[in-house]
Amino acid sequence: MGWFRKSFLFLYMAIGVLPISGAGAIPLKMPLNGPATPPVGHVRFCDEFPEDCTLEGRPNQVVRLSKSALERLKDVNKAVNAAVLPATDMEVFGTLEHWTYPGLQGDCEDYVIQKRSELIRTGWPASALLITVVKDEEGAGHAVLTVRTDVGDLILDNKIDRIVAWIETPYRFVKRQSSRNPMSWDQIEDSRATAVGSVRPMLP
Repeated sequence: MGWFRKSFLFLYMAIGVLPISGAGAIPLKMPLNGPATPPVGHVRFCDEFPEDCTLEGRPNQVVRLSKSALERLKDVNKAVNAAVLPATDMEVFGTLEHWTYPGLQGDCEDYVIQKRSELIRTGWPASALLITVVKDEEGAGHAVLTVRTDVGDLILDNKIDRIVAWIETPYRFVKRQSSRNPMSWDQIEDSRATAVGSVRPMLP
């Protein structure tokens, strides 16, 4: 068995998070609860970049989380976070919602799109890299990249450079791209309401 399969404790140590107290029943993979309506921004993105919204390779793939794979996630997350300055769609495009590849500036969805593209370009399976919509600490809409791995769902976020397990974020998860069809979306059954408010990702 690989290093990450021997103990989930090694995973938590490696990605710099601690288990939520009393949250043993919370699954390490997001539970889904049927189809969800795709965000309007994603529908328009698919119209503009149809090649990014077609299934390439097999559906429902997961990544084996080796040490090198985790380091790759860290590198991509940190590099894109550093390369793009945060700015709203209104500031950049003069509209409330516009999902696209970022230039020098972009909002949360743009960071996610860029990270997903860079990982796919280097051979990662698209069906394991899912755009995900959440509510942040203040209840505002936010987007992160979910990476489906053999030890659970991990999150790449433009707010922090560290990689965290989904259960360790302060967010309420709403919906994400389907691992079966990149144009479809699934609703997330996030039952962590009592625990999530007191948990924060550990900053570097």
